[in-house]
Amino acid sequence: MRSVESDPIGERIEAVRQADSAQTLLAATAVLATSDHGNSISGEAIACLVEVLGFNCPGAAVVAVNGLIRLGPMAVEPILESLDPRNYGARAWAVRALAGIGDIHGLDLLEEALGSDIGPSVRRAAARGLGQLRLDALEDSQRQAVQGRCLQALVAACADGEWVVRYAVAVGLEGIGLADVNSDHLRPASRLALLGLSQPDAEAVPVVRLRAALALRRLDGLPSA
Repeated sequence: MRSVESDPIGERIEAVRQADSAQTLLAATAVLATSDHGNSISGEAIACLVEVLGFNCPGAAVVAVNGLIRLGPMAVEPILESLDPRNYGARAWAVRALAGIGDIHGLDLLEEALGSDIGPSVRRAAARGLGQLRLDALEDSQRQAVQGRCLQALVAACADGEWVVRYAVAVGLEGIGLADVNSDHLRPASRLALLGLSQPDAEAVPVVRLRAALALRRLDGLPSA
């Protein structure tokens, strides 16, 4: 049996699981998500934050997502293992968390979400996530292959029916183009897609065109304004 004095994280987990209202759940999740876990973070604490994603409490879910992002790659596998295709809400929050973490193991889900998720906010998060994956640990050939997959998914999403998604696609394409010197072979394709998003005859929403134009200036090494 846990001791409160010897296991403060355990006490915080229990507070989340015993919460009896949206307000108490939000407060308890915030305490757990912002705890200084140090080297003592447990799988149970991560699992608890992942559970919150499916509780149908948006405020607590936002806090849990931020906590999972803060924990980084160690949270990726628990998130992926918990996915329930029948729980759309939890899946949507999981995509947001994986996009923020930027770990390569979330690539498949981000691709799938951008291409087929019914929620524009989920597709938007996936587009941003694909543009900011952390690939430094990969060999050059692997990094280029992953960037190629991300680029393909983002180019396809330039035709998304929601402007907020296309805006995020412009951000993602910029990220791919600026990723590193080894992405030189991807820049022409990124630039071509951004050119399309920046043209009035192809993109009707001014703010999307402006964001694409900003990305193009950055890819060309020009001042942002």
